Amino acid sequence: MAAENSAGTAAVRPGLSASASIEVSQAAIGKTLGDYTLLDTAGQPVKLSHYRGKPLLVNFVYTGCFQVCPTATRALKRVVDAGQSALGGNAFNVVSIGFNLPFDTPDALRAFARQHGADMRGWDFLSPESAQLQSLTRDLGFTYAATPRGFDHVLQVSVVDADGRVYRQIYGEEVSVPQVVGALKELLTGARRDNESLTGLLDRVRILCTVYDPASGTYRVKYSILFELGGGLLGLIATAWFLVHELRRSRAGGAKPG
Repeated sequence: MAAENSAGTAAVRPGLSASASIEVSQAAIGKTLGDYTLLDTAGQPVKLSHYRGKPLLVNFVYTGCFQVCPTATRALKRVVDAGQSALGGNAFNVVSIGFNLPFDTPDALRAFARQHGADMRGWDFLSPESAQLQSLTRDLGFTYAATPRGFDHVLQVSVVDADGRVYRQIYGEEVSVPQVVGALKELLTGARRDNESLTGLLDRVRILCTVYDPASGTYRVKYSILFELGGGLLGLIATAWFLVHELRRSRAGGAKPG
């Protein structure tokens, strides 16, 4: 039995209970990830807290997969390319975690990333410790089951906020670019920023004004939105000036000479 997302793409591979898997996945929303230590493709330890401060996309793969994981990785690559183009190359991070231990080693993950075009800045492939795998997958709501062919597993990308909390789960072998980038935009523009610089404010406005072009599969800045925002702001300023002017005039007219 396979669960379907709104786009009609299977979200759970056959062999798992679709309803139970999605329930586990959704229950992870709002949870803060533990500060696990994993190994990067150079064999160096990396803590998950290293990625705090920016939104993070997380998915699970196993390097022995010859169909689903490669397809999902290439689809995520298109999402990452579009997201970096729309939001900025350093706006978010991506982590793919190998769950087939002990085979998903740093070397195997490095080869997998290169083979599928995901060896790029801002995207790390990490290998967890066996003792941590169960709690790590539970934190992210990821379920899988061993089969004679390999593994059946939930096809999901977890969107994690800058504080390490799971914000949204997006399902499917071909994850939707607007869904993922839209969630990242929400996190980047909705967060409260104290003492934000003018450059930071302009970046937020630019992000808000990017729209997805399905024909090209890319994002572009829609300048008409900027004009609409500018016109609305000028309208508010003009209305405020008029109200202040009328208030002053009424006070002046009501004052009695001494």
